[in-house]
Amino acid sequence: MPDRSSAATPPKTPLERYRALRQSGEIEADPAQELAVEKLQMLHHRLAQYDPSPNQNYGQGWRQFLFGRSQKEPAPEGLYIYGDVGRGKSMLMDLFFDGAPIEKKRRVHFHEFMGEVHARINAFRKAPAKDRKGDDPLPPIAADIAEATWLLCFDEFEVKDIADAMILGRLFARLFELGVVVVSTSNRAPDELYKGGLNRQLFLPFIEALKQRLDILCLEGLLDYRLARMHGMPTYFTPLDEAASAELDDAFERLTDQKKGEVAELTVKARKLVVPQQAKGVARFSFDELCATALGAHDYLALGQHFHTVILSGIPALGPEKRNEARRFVILIDVLYDNGVKLVASAETEVEQIYPAGDGGFEFQRTVSRLMEMQSEDYFDAPHRAVVDL
Repeated sequence: MPDRSSAATPPKTPLERYRALRQSGEIEADPAQELAVEKLQMLHHRLAQYDPSPNQNYGQGWRQFLFGRSQKEPAPEGLYIYGDVGRGKSMLMDLFFDGAPIEKKRRVHFHEFMGEVHARINAFRKAPAKDRKGDDPLPPIAADIAEATWLLCFDEFEVKDIADAMILGRLFARLFELGVVVVSTSNRAPDELYKGGLNRQLFLPFIEALKQRLDILCLEGLLDYRLARMHGMPTYFTPLDEAASAELDDAFERLTDQKKGEVAELTVKARKLVVPQQAKGVARFSFDELCATALGAHDYLALGQHFHTVILSGIPALGPEKRNEARRFVILIDVLYDNGVKLVASAETEVEQIYPAGDGGFEFQRTVSRLMEMQSEDYFDAPHRAVVDL
């Protein structure tokens, strides 16, 4: 997700903006969200009085910045909001970040942030010794971050890389020491981060520090707010024309608040599965990308575990000459159905006519039945049943 810069005119507080959404009917009452908004509102007010600038009497430079800050007022406690996809975490972050009353703030996807940190570490190590600030890259990197950013908001906090895990504790200890306030959303509770990772015991102190420095809030809710936007709307479009394509575009934007997603890769049995577009738990493919290439059940299972919705374009009429594509399509639908994954699709024909005859035509009738059920409101309102393991 791209960074968001400070607005020229400060918007309303998180609570005021949330109440406006309630009054307009854009969102429904949700006790868990209301609690989160109250906590964000308190942080909003604390940030309005918070100035982590180093005292000029301490001089200039990162060492003075590092040690001089300790005599300033304590930094406000940050917030870590976690919960399943579609519970409104990103919406709450929007309400808070856009109006946060602090000069230097940044909102960034956590993986993008860590990529920048690794790039800085590499640049530090390649620099001549005389140009370095010591032998350890993390203190000057943390000082540079803290000087530019007083409020750091992370989307989708997730740790799955051992290289990230090994530096997070030291990096964030410095950032907290320098007075940086952190607010983050995540699909995982702190104790679930890097679960099963190599040398995880070395990562546990960071988890404890996170729980001490941030208020941890589970956003428990019964309704998936993004999927609720599709309630009562058609999810299967035929024939394959510009109107159908426009409907898929609209569905993707409704579900993700983005017109276009980003490319991603999933690791499936030591090889890469490319996801051409994805955002906020929604993946978008063409039929050929999933069913006309050498993919199988393990690939589709990975999709079912990582995404709550798949948008699939260009399902053709299938005959005996496309028995392999039909076989893969059957497996794909079975996996999506078994995992409670939602499907929004465009096709050349109505469901009953996708594969009316040929090898496996009789077995395809189960796929027809499942495709029909996957268009129902009951199926679309049911939860995603997969357990995500990134």
